[in-house]
Amino acid sequence: MTRVTHWINVLCLTVLLFSGLQILNAYPSLHWGQIGADADPYVARIDASGDGDHPRGVLHLGRRRMDTTGVLGVSRQDGEPVTRGFPSWITLPSGQDLATGRRWHFFFAWLFVANGLVYLGTALALGHFRRDLLPSRSEVRPRHLWHEMLDHARLRFPKGEAARRYNALQKLTYLAVIVGLLPTMLLTGLTMSPGFDAAAPFLLDLFGGRASARTLHFATASLLVLFVIVHVLMVVLSGPINNMRSMITGRYVIKLGDTE
Repeated sequence: MTRVTHWINVLCLTVLLFSGLQILNAYPSLHWGQIGADADPYVARIDASGDGDHPRGVLHLGRRRMDTTGVLGVSRQDGEPVTRGFPSWITLPSGQDLATGRRWHFFFAWLFVANGLVYLGTALALGHFRRDLLPSRSEVRPRHLWHEMLDHARLRFPKGEAARRYNALQKLTYLAVIVGLLPTMLLTGLTMSPGFDAAAPFLLDLFGGRASARTLHFATASLLVLFVIVHVLMVVLSGPINNMRSMITGRYVIKLGDTE
């Protein structure tokens, strides 16, 4: 069941990312506080400048300003420069269509929540958290964690039976995602709904307003993307075929002679 929910999560997160960027394209600015509009101070903003024939994409991060032509602000579509926050190849749908993007986003958000509840229920019932994810006291000692960080930096991966288990860094990272990032992303998403705010007004106080919740929603989504990139990179570097087979069938092969 854990493997099934994992691959459903892959589908959900992919659609949520691309449709979320479609939604963000409708107003590519992030603010802090109760509300956010053009005249209000922003945390980040994707913009375009220059004349109509030679527009330039610009990313504003606080007071910093970076030229992002070709990726953010201005990108090419059918060979022509187009002014839009994120390029068409990374949004769902590819054209500017907020209504369709919202439908995709909300449908897969609820599927993601339902899948997460199935995962939590199964993991608790089968002891997955306690057995596989909860680090022991010796694993969280600074010396042990430092040793594992050095091994990761040197691309020295566990062998033998140790390769079947998560190391302490993996356990702490997965727990941070499960009990930190994912609940924050869900709650900040709900905080952006006026209807849900009426039912649970404490969320606006918890996150400092709807504009702050939108910014935190994007920040947690960005951290999840970073987590996925590192996760995929580690899968590739530590043996893609064996790891993929393990994630699909549960069969992880240990070669004779491999030792910890």
